[in-house]
Amino acid sequence: MKLHILLSLSLLALAFALPASAGVAVGEAAPDFSVTDSNGKTQTLAQYKGKTVVLEWNNPECPFVRKHYSSGNMQKQQADAVADGVVWLTINSGANGKQGHLDGAGANAFVAQYHATPTAYLLDPDGKVGKLYGARTTPHMYVIDASGTLRYMGGIDSIASTDKEDLAKATQYVRQALAELKAGKPVSTATSQPYGCGVKYES
Repeated sequence: MKLHILLSLSLLALAFALPASAGVAVGEAAPDFSVTDSNGKTQTLAQYKGKTVVLEWNNPECPFVRKHYSSGNMQKQQADAVADGVVWLTINSGANGKQGHLDGAGANAFVAQYHATPTAYLLDPDGKVGKLYGARTTPHMYVIDASGTLRYMGGIDSIASTDKEDLAKATQYVRQALAELKAGKPVSTATSQPYGCGVKYES
């Protein structure tokens, strides 16, 4: 248990030590991007205007990411959101040769392994989309409303740990934001501290 806690704290320290280079702010227009997905198709944010969009930064080898996928939490949120008409884009900004980097086949294998249901898995090995949004950790989550305005950015939930038992006690910020947007309400928690492993950018 002590080793588990020390691992979590050391990984968190690494993630939180990263420079806050975010170029986006809640309440402002989310910047458009163009990137290839795991099936070789070009994906842009602009093509989904009129729909709520979730951006999820992913690194399959990160213990924090594994927590949410091995428990089924991430897939459940994806499935519920997509069933409700939300576009869910999973993004991998890991550089070639660094931890968590995937090519198209690897990304599709990951999605199949965990029975994930994102709208698309986007490949961003040069980190352009990640740096555009200031994505710092995996996972780092963003919610964009139907008008293209950023309404939430931060952690997926309120408890920064790798322990699956914490899920039931945590406030699920992304799920909460989506429910509030659907109800026509302002997002009550618009920002939170992202947690997880640092995004493995090329530089």
